[in-house]
Amino acid sequence: MQIKLIDRKFRSPRIWSNGVLKPICNLLGGHVVNVSGWKDSDKDGLTYRSYFPKATKYSITNYKSEACGFQGNLENEIFLDLEASLPPELRQAFDVVFSHTVLEHVFECVVAAQNMADMTRDALVITVPFLQEQHTDYGDYWRFTPTCLARLLRKTGLQPVYIDYNDAARDSIYVVAVATRYPERWSSIRSLPGNKLDTIESTNVGKQIIRGKWLRIGGARSTEDHGG
Repeated sequence: MQIKLIDRKFRSPRIWSNGVLKPICNLLGGHVVNVSGWKDSDKDGLTYRSYFPKATKYSITNYKSEACGFQGNLENEIFLDLEASLPPELRQAFDVVFSHTVLEHVFECVVAAQNMADMTRDALVITVPFLQEQHTDYGDYWRFTPTCLARLLRKTGLQPVYIDYNDAARDSIYVVAVATRYPERWSSIRSLPGNKLDTIESTNVGKQIIRGKWLRIGGARSTEDHGG
């Protein structure tokens, strides 16, 4: 029997983000689309479809027609290139757009974020890495701080109502955000425990990972980065 070992620094943020997403997704309904371009697995034994009990319909996009059937035998499979112009039939076609660790793999990430925002009639739920080792052989280009993600979402025309991130000393760091066209509707999401939206401008995320050496410079204490 072959045993696959997974480094905890990669496993922990996935488990953390799944725990954060469940109460958020539980509040959202209507037609939900997962634009992760991958199988619908949460890599923790469940599907992301199960996170949305109020969904009346659930769709999954695939990144190219050559991968048809990769996610299973889906009816009306949606092929979506996030770097291309959004097809008119997908514009505001969904109540909720869900994306987990995709934006870092799209070089034209601003275009991709705008496309995701343009697909939703209401809410966009997105998870991105902030600190994580480069991975995959199909392109891994970007990392997003919480302030970067908030500004990017506002640039698309949506309004962030929730941002959270893990920040343990030995783990990779993910950022989870919810943005919407109608922030007044989603006080229930804004009031969820863990929402750090109001403090991201004054918090330096990742300080526990950057283990600098204290130096005395001009009578003031500073840090020296020994990152290679």
